[in-house]
Amino acid sequence: MTRGHPALWSSAFGAPFAVLGAYVYAFQSRYPLVADQPPVPPMAGLPLALFGLFVVGLGVYVRHVGTPQEPTMREGERIVDERHPSQRGALLRTGSSVPFLGAGLYLLYFTTNPLVYPTLSLAAGLYLFSTGVHEYWRNTLTTYVLTNRRIVEEYRFVSLVRNEVPLEKVRAVRERRSFVDALFGLGSVGVRAGASGDLSVPVRAIYDSTAFADAIRREMDGPAEPGDTEGETAGDPEDETAGVLAWDDVTVTETEDDVESPPDAFAEGDDSVRERPPEESDTASAAGRGSLGDGGTTGSIPATDDRS
Repeated sequence: MTRGHPALWSSAFGAPFAVLGAYVYAFQSRYPLVADQPPVPPMAGLPLALFGLFVVGLGVYVRHVGTPQEPTMREGERIVDERHPSQRGALLRTGSSVPFLGAGLYLLYFTTNPLVYPTLSLAAGLYLFSTGVHEYWRNTLTTYVLTNRRIVEEYRFVSLVRNEVPLEKVRAVRERRSFVDALFGLGSVGVRAGASGDLSVPVRAIYDSTAFADAIRREMDGPAEPGDTEGETAGDPEDETAGVLAWDDVTVTETEDDVESPPDAFAEGDDSVRERPPEESDTASAAGRGSLGDGGTTGSIPATDDRS
């Protein structure tokens, strides 16, 4: 069984057409509505009667067709939200046809105006009525399902139509509210995949459309799959400074082999002269010459004075 009462509403919509068509076809000549009623071709009532019976019969069919079943869930997949289109807009459009139909019947039977005026009024009323009833049937048999992996639109009238978009391919989520939708607190959400938008799911006439759109965005930006830590360990590939050591991070350690004895004086251009400490001077003198005192070292080279 489907949701709502399509058979009841279709009977309420189609019965007046069936009754009016039967009256025009078989009873208008014997039971005129007003005195001196202008005659209407009896065959004009036959299409009206058939149209009313069609609306009633199709409502009964929709009642027993049933909405599509929930899509088969994959491993690890779960339903996040499920919506159905509201019927308020459809009922409003269907109801708006009544003034046009009533005006057409009034012009046809109670005035002597040319037939073009009642014809135009009846045509406008039939258009609004037909589109409103069709939208009502379609909304009755339409379901929108949002899972943590995809968004699915299912529509079942004569055959099943299923349209789905994986969330990883969604490129845009668009919200829209018409004037009529705003009156009833409704809205529409468009989900587009791909640059050309060929693959899309239109979510029409639902309550609290902003919350549904936010749920789609949350699932699109959901947590990464377990084990997906490549970005965390490898660092940001776009960071050009990654892996470059700064001078503040470098520690320079000097050993005794790297330290040379300081020169006697600085390089040319420096007028100051640095003398060795006394300890270094005594040690260097002792290593360079032998002892010349009492019991001097054999083989030592005596100090000579080269000054003349």
